[in-house]
Amino acid sequence: MVLDFGGGYRLRGALAEDHAALNMVCLRTGDSGKDATAREDDPDLLGLIYAVPYQVYEPDFAFVVDGPNGVCGYIFGAPDTPGIYKRMAAEWFPPLAARLADPGPDESRWQGSDWARYAIRHPEFVYPEVLHRYPAHGHIDLLEEARGRGIGRRGMEHVMAKLKRAGAKGMHLQVSPVNRGAQTFYRKLGFEVLKDPVLPRHTTFMVTGL
Repeated sequence: MVLDFGGGYRLRGALAEDHAALNMVCLRTGDSGKDATAREDDPDLLGLIYAVPYQVYEPDFAFVVDGPNGVCGYIFGAPDTPGIYKRMAAEWFPPLAARLADPGPDESRWQGSDWARYAIRHPEFVYPEVLHRYPAHGHIDLLEEARGRGIGRRGMEHVMAKLKRAGAKGMHLQVSPVNRGAQTFYRKLGFEVLKDPVLPRHTTFMVTGL
């Protein structure tokens, strides 16, 4: 155990045995923090994009939140964004892509998890120069039962402190533009929105020094 949040909730290091739970949490928070189960036809793809590779490639910065009913959240950090992106591009996505049909680039024809299949077949790694002052990045997702307990704040502060000790001078996050609650949460942790023409418009980037 890393942190005890009380009420049967605790933070611990994520393990390979947690991969199925990581996929579940990612799916149930995959619609801008809401449950994406009804939207997806392949329940594992979100987690294989956004969660599991962080446990695989950055296990020292990968944590799960355990609750009375099992894993109910995760918090990931990566101190070296270009480094983990390079490994994911070379090692993680190619074998996944090999078993998935490419739905093509026409989004109007996509159904179910076609967007995720396309993302795996054509992964996008965003790290332009404007982000180089914030070389670490992270992800956090909590199921509804774990929210409102201070778990997110304490967990993120733990990961941010660990990234700082690893030498990262700053951190960035990608946030859904419609997820106002998440943006408010990150602002309370010291993050602010970074706007620049080179950044994709479909996501909001938030940054902070460490």
